[in-house]
Amino acid sequence: MKVLLINGSCNKGGSTATALGKIKDILEQEGIEGEIFNVGASPVRDCIGCKQCAKLDGFCTFEDDCVNQLLEKAQECDGFVFGTPVYYAHPSGRLLSVLDRAFYAGGKHFTHKVAASVACARRAGTTCSLDVVNKHITYAQMLLVSSTYWNGVYGRTGDEIPYDEEGIQTIENLARNMAWALKCVEAGKQKGIYAPENPKGKRTSFIR
Repeated sequence: MKVLLINGSCNKGGSTATALGKIKDILEQEGIEGEIFNVGASPVRDCIGCKQCAKLDGFCTFEDDCVNQLLEKAQECDGFVFGTPVYYAHPSGRLLSVLDRAFYAGGKHFTHKVAASVACARRAGTTCSLDVVNKHITYAQMLLVSSTYWNGVYGRTGDEIPYDEEGIQTIENLARNMAWALKCVEAGKQKGIYAPENPKGKRTSFIR
């Protein structure tokens, strides 16, 4: 089993990277492979609704940023952790651009898999940011993993994160819960229990 941990910060060594590293360590102690994927500091396009992805079998038409690289890896992963720094009480814009396009173009690579979100802040805005990222997770019918508190860690830099003992405890508990959920899903598959194929297509118009 493998978990992809997406760092939505442009800073590869910052607070978000530190938090994801703690989660990766616990997952690996539980026998689950973890890989950190950095969105990085290069420009990332927004989704423009061109619908060209419908012709590309789960990939985006734009190939000049990291989105298709993420989707390539997503195909082989069983779980995901989406990590974001907090800017003005919301997730990083680059992470949202990546998630909007990745889930729109390649939603099938995420459906019914295990997922969690983590937010890192100097002071406030973590729960607001978690709520936004969790919208992608729940829309894709993913299994949202929780912890013993909301998945926020506090620290301005990566060096400050370890001083937030409650935050570290929370994300370590999150990692253990994720490992448990992944093992439950795997055990279910071995017993012939698979995710349902839910119908889609009905649309409600609120202006009629």
